Amino acid sequence: MSRFGSVGFLALAAALAAMPLPAAAAPAAESAAVDQAKTILKRSIGFRTVEGQPGQTEAYANYLASVLKDAGYAANDIEVTPVNGTATLVARYPGSDASLKPMLLLGHMDVVEAKAADWERDPFTAVEENGYIFGRGSEDNKFDVSMIVATLASLKREGFKPKRTIILALSGDEETQMATTRLLAQKLKGAELALNGDGGGGLLSAEGTPVYYGLQAGEKTYADFEITVTDPGGHSSAPTSTNAIYRLAKVLDRLGAYHFKPQINELTKASLTAASKQVGGEFGAAMARYAANPADMAAADLISSKPEYVGQIRTTCVATMASAGHALNALPQRASANVNCRIFPGVSIEAVKAELTKVIADDSATVSVIDDPTANDASPLRADVVKAVNKAVHARYPKLEVSPNMSAGATDGLHFRAAGVPTYGVSSLFNRAEDSFSHGLNERVPVNGIAPALAHWRSILKDLGN
Repeated sequence: MSRFGSVGFLALAAALAAMPLPAAAAPAAESAAVDQAKTILKRSIGFRTVEGQPGQTEAYANYLASVLKDAGYAANDIEVTPVNGTATLVARYPGSDASLKPMLLLGHMDVVEAKAADWERDPFTAVEENGYIFGRGSEDNKFDVSMIVATLASLKREGFKPKRTIILALSGDEETQMATTRLLAQKLKGAELALNGDGGGGLLSAEGTPVYYGLQAGEKTYADFEITVTDPGGHSSAPTSTNAIYRLAKVLDRLGAYHFKPQINELTKASLTAASKQVGGEFGAAMARYAANPADMAAADLISSKPEYVGQIRTTCVATMASAGHALNALPQRASANVNCRIFPGVSIEAVKAELTKVIADDSATVSVIDDPTANDASPLRADVVKAVNKAVHARYPKLEVSPNMSAGATDGLHFRAAGVPTYGVSSLFNRAEDSFSHGLNERVPVNGIAPALAHWRSILKDLGN
């Protein structure tokens, strides 16, 4: 749902900012390719691809399809599929070796709603101003979608012939139900790997120097649980010891005091190790100790004391909404609370439900899963992906550290991982923290990021496509 997707990523990235590197010149890109990419991005912003606007996402998909067709893609290699008011786009770049499984390129065409009255500019009219392109979705996720489409078009015009078939798979409701994502993941689950433009990416300092690039290879599972307590109720003039509100309060108090066991994987080990060197002091030492020995409970507890880091080492569950009672002068017959959990990769939803049931320790309370969340595990750190991403990033910033990371947010990638496709967030966008307004007002991206973004995708696609 965002390029960075978690407070933890930004905190780890900021921790690495102590010794910023000098900015490197952007790799050269043909002016025509840059102009086309900018045009695609600006036109993309003009499609109001929000929930409740039927036809807009399909129209956007058809526009992107037209860009690819103009570059030489066969019409039968491009499929726009309407799905309940939104749409998907699947475009194939045929490879020369049919024995190789395809590589997927992921992104989403939908955006979060934006109210024009709240913005300084019309959120659905791209405005280029002061070195930025403003508009809803400019960062999340139409920048990388535009860069991917422009790169695929450019490679096709040049006659590039990949050995491995490359498949562009764009969803239409990533920001809401992810129904189109699920359809795409099942349709394309036999792929070799997937590269996600809505994950990972680079952080710049306030001065514009590079700080960090995160290669996202894992996401925590998002799941909501409802805890419900019921009671016969009665007249408020005759209180009982089984008051549903009081019982729910006790249940939530127990949950609030509980910590899930600390965990680690190769992604969090790498990011904590890197951050520990820059944070230093007692906290940095705790990061290093925990990365080396996850059984160090003292280190885990110290890391967990910081909200920006706790999500990197544990499953977290927190009450976010509550509802109780039916009349001011009646005892409550029902009290319930929503508990939002961000589950560590590899842990099942049922396991978390069982643990919540044990923690609340009230046989009269029920715990139910809301909707149909999908659990996923982290992807293995493939050497070919790590090498290709390092090459692309170092062409822009030769000495910049590339660190694998796990996001606490949710993107299309979680459904592809759940379907057995190793998925990696490799966004081409570098941005300053103060310029990142994904989901917020006056969302924007830097114009000077377009040329290096095209070089980024070109490098990765040529390396992994062959």
